[in-house]
Amino acid sequence: SSLSLDNRHLRMSHMSSDVHEEMNNEDEQQIDNSATILEKIAKLYAERLLNDITLEVDGHQFAAHRLILIASSDVFQVMLMNPKWSESQETRIVLHEEPECVKVFPEFLKYLYIGRIKINHLVVLPLLTLADKYNVKDLVKLCVEFMCNHIVSAAKYNLIVSWLQYTLNCGHKDVYEACVKFVKFNFELIAKMEDFGNLETWVLITFLQKSDLVITDEYTLFNFVTFWLSVQESKLKDNSKMEHLVQLVMQHIRFPNMSPNQLANLLLNPFVITYKEFFVSRMSLAMAFHNNKLEEYLSLNTDEHCFFDRLPKKQKLSPTSSSLLSICFSDSNQYTPRLYTTEKWGSTLVIENYRNLPIYGVRTLVFQTPSSLKESDLKLAHCKNEWVVDLYPKGVWFKKFLLILWQGTLEMPEYVLKTVRLSLTSLSACKRVKIGVLIYGKKNDIEHVYSVYQREFVFTEKEKMLNINNLVPFEELNPLATNVRSPYCIGPNNDTVKIQIVITPVCF
Repeated sequence: SSLSLDNRHLRMSHMSSDVHEEMNNEDEQQIDNSATILEKIAKLYAERLLNDITLEVDGHQFAAHRLILIASSDVFQVMLMNPKWSESQETRIVLHEEPECVKVFPEFLKYLYIGRIKINHLVVLPLLTLADKYNVKDLVKLCVEFMCNHIVSAAKYNLIVSWLQYTLNCGHKDVYEACVKFVKFNFELIAKMEDFGNLETWVLITFLQKSDLVITDEYTLFNFVTFWLSVQESKLKDNSKMEHLVQLVMQHIRFPNMSPNQLANLLLNPFVITYKEFFVSRMSLAMAFHNNKLEEYLSLNTDEHCFFDRLPKKQKLSPTSSSLLSICFSDSNQYTPRLYTTEKWGSTLVIENYRNLPIYGVRTLVFQTPSSLKESDLKLAHCKNEWVVDLYPKGVWFKKFLLILWQGTLEMPEYVLKTVRLSLTSLSACKRVKIGVLIYGKKNDIEHVYSVYQREFVFTEKEKMLNINNLVPFEELNPLATNVRSPYCIGPNNDTVKIQIVITPVCF
């Protein structure tokens, strides 16, 4: 019947469809010819084919295509599509760029066509400037990633100040924070570079306010700030503005952390001579601190010319009243030490031929530090704190031992701790101290402070040892692959580990 024929035909049709689909699945292949398409688009740019707009930059003309510009940049999209913009009706647009950006504009424009570009430390900032200006988000991401991975190169080539200030102003947080970390841990390296004089005032002040700034001592920091001020003085003609700048910046120098001899040497400094009243007030307070005459100084200097907030006359200072002491100073951090690398406040442990150090090997360092910031206290007995440092860079091995309890003897199994441990032991009675451990590294042949561990700790008769585990990531210091260099290894053969321990008393 006709009905059965229709059913048979329908079944055959379904079978044919299933077979066809199965064959399609077996023979299907994903073909990527995007590279050829990119070459065709690049050819439009290279040979100026079918261009419908010209960009003029510093007298140089670049043939372009509206479609490419609009697809790549939100700014060009608004500029060329919004009828409220006069450029939307133009076939020639003049763009005003900074000189450094003019040099890289051809590469920037070419990137919009082909998505490839060569980036190095010299061109990355002007490229990022253009990418930010025209909101080319993918190029912004590439530039930011490059900068985060090449901070040391920026320092080596005198660029880190400009990187820091630009990324701060434009909100590139990751690059800015990486720059800040490098500068505060390697301040002397940056301060010796030509670009240091271009550091903006408020950026410099931000660093001067930091207690984790790594520097030889406060006197060295004062001299670097003096150099920076001399650069600004050559730019400023107004003496009143210069006086304000000196006071604005120098109020963050911690004069009490200088020794009396260093304070005396300041009297020969040209800025101290010129702005004598400002500096002598601070230097006098520092000397009063060193001579244990702070209360007397504050009682006598209550006139309107004093630069410090003071307690009322004759008010007694309680040794434990840090809240009262803090209002004696214009800056409560005046008596807080930074991470001073001078031998006075610490010592350095160097492990050479690190590859040959046995697993679970230990290196020991013994040294002393002053127990007080005050010079007068150092003349007293027991004025030194003694320390022992044990560094276990390749892990810690706890051997099997017997634990004797009142119930009986318990055998404890051996145990291996895969960590980089530093044990700090106090051999003398001391109070609260600030501990800083500087771990050095090398990149682009520049030895620098790679990372810093810091904390405050109270050593007592019952608690004389502080164990610091994971001082650095174990795998980074001890990579499994023999051909991988650890970022924490320095020296000509990349086979030296160097740490520096800084220990200062906490006064208030």
